[in-house]
Amino acid sequence: MNTLATILLSTLPLAAGWSVHVWWLRGCLNTARRDPLTGLRTRDGFTRRATVLLKDPRAVVVLADVDRFKHINDTHGHAAGDALLKATADRLAHHVGRSGVAGRLGGDEFAAVLIDDHGSAADLLAVLHGVLARPVDGQDPAVHTTVSLGWVRAADFPADDLSGLLRRADEAMYAAKQARAGTRRAGLGWLFATVTGRRAGRTGARTDVPVVGVAA
Repeated sequence: MNTLATILLSTLPLAAGWSVHVWWLRGCLNTARRDPLTGLRTRDGFTRRATVLLKDPRAVVVLADVDRFKHINDTHGHAAGDALLKATADRLAHHVGRSGVAGRLGGDEFAAVLIDDHGSAADLLAVLHGVLARPVDGQDPAVHTTVSLGWVRAADFPADDLSGLLRRADEAMYAAKQARAGTRRAGLGWLFATVTGRRAGRTGARTDVPVVGVAA
């Protein structure tokens, strides 16, 4: 056996060990970017994927907040609350599809970026709102609630990054929740404009600015 072959053979175990190590590290990273309860991406994982998707002018940013979640937890227990969060995540991910991304930002708040191929985001989200309100399979039929949705087309605000678009979607979602409207789109202006980056109802927000936007 020549010297080159000997060297190559001697490095095989090292290369194999390094490949396994890289595979293990990749698995750890993917796990860290997945919420253990819902399986959705965490804020970090969602941000990475969403930032890429926002390069597409058809991108739509959605923020979803479960209504009366504390009431569900207090009345039916944390297991029921967890089941509701899991069902919400599954339904959201299904409607977003493989071309988009959904994530759990924390608590009962979810976000998504979807690619609106046909300009029908309003119709899609109206359907999604109805689906999210269905009772949870395998649970007491009383374990259900609505989910308020706020959304914004990235193309309407080309200067905004993901953070800015999420803020607009958050403001629209809050307006939908206050009006019990189900869904609301952020229009070409401010919704509950603030001076501190907080929506109306949060400490430091202005309360003297009218709502501007398009309800869907």
